[in-house]
Amino acid sequence: MMYFLLGISIGLAALLTFNSIASLFASLLWRVLGHDVRRFSAGSSASIIFLLRIFPIIAGTVCVAMLLAPAYLAHEPRSTHEEVGLKLAIIAAASAVGLALALFRGIAAWRATSRLVSVWMRNADPFELPQIGIPAFRIEHSFPVIAIVGMLRPRLFIANKVLSSLTPPELLAAIEHETGHVVAYDNLKRGLMRACRDVLVVVPCGRRLDRAWLETSEAAADEFAAGRGSKTALDLASALVKIARLVPSGVRPAMPVGAFLIEADDAGGVKTRVRRLMQLANKGHDPNANGIVFKIPMWIPIALIVVVTAISATEPHVLASVHWLMENAVQLLN
Repeated sequence: MMYFLLGISIGLAALLTFNSIASLFASLLWRVLGHDVRRFSAGSSASIIFLLRIFPIIAGTVCVAMLLAPAYLAHEPRSTHEEVGLKLAIIAAASAVGLALALFRGIAAWRATSRLVSVWMRNADPFELPQIGIPAFRIEHSFPVIAIVGMLRPRLFIANKVLSSLTPPELLAAIEHETGHVVAYDNLKRGLMRACRDVLVVVPCGRRLDRAWLETSEAAADEFAAGRGSKTALDLASALVKIARLVPSGVRPAMPVGAFLIEADDAGGVKTRVRRLMQLANKGHDPNANGIVFKIPMWIPIALIVVVTAISATEPHVLASVHWLMENAVQLLN
């Protein structure tokens, strides 16, 4: 019994430790390179920020699952007499609380999204929008809703007041923006970041990256639409201005896992986006401006972490060294 309890405690404590160190590294890296990253296209910037944001939990989970666990199973005697000290128990408990909060936030976001979709679907009318490739619905709402809702099965909702206010080219440009979110799986990324936020118990650096990602993901979707041509960029700018004027004061519908074309009380952000769209329309948008390096799919760096760790775990001396470090850490915490 003590063998498994000790192993679980070491794993939880190590997960929190790796998470904290990796979070500090990501935070420092963003402080140093954040200004330079913003010089890339918005799509490339959003990808880099997202990788920085999920790096701590990925690195911690991979190290614990593929290094610490094999080392413990291979070298720790089953009849161990080591006990879980108070310090180790406190750290393990803090890690368990962080994981529980992450799970809770994920489930809560999913349930809130399901409730929101259920409410909107009661009076929703489906209509065809073949250019976006997901179900689209028109709804009656006091807020000028045009939003993609849902992580795994996203749906597009558009308020009737938006449909009646925008010209066909403006509506098409707005839908192109939402298509950019669908193509980039932004709602899934948003859900993952909401869950990861509570895992960072010791070093809560994620909020700065969260805000930066939200800004750049919207800019990236604008870029996606602008890639259709200068006219589309101008039509989207016009649509943003019109929709911003329709936002009623004090109304902010809940959006747990989804993104509005325009958030409530975001006049400054709309001005910035309109200005940038006009710049894109004037100079044209080259989607390959940053070269192939920043077009690499995001799963490739994650796969490299997994592969390198897996190769290391096949070396007996590596596992022996990891176990030696665990032994010393446990003694230090007793």
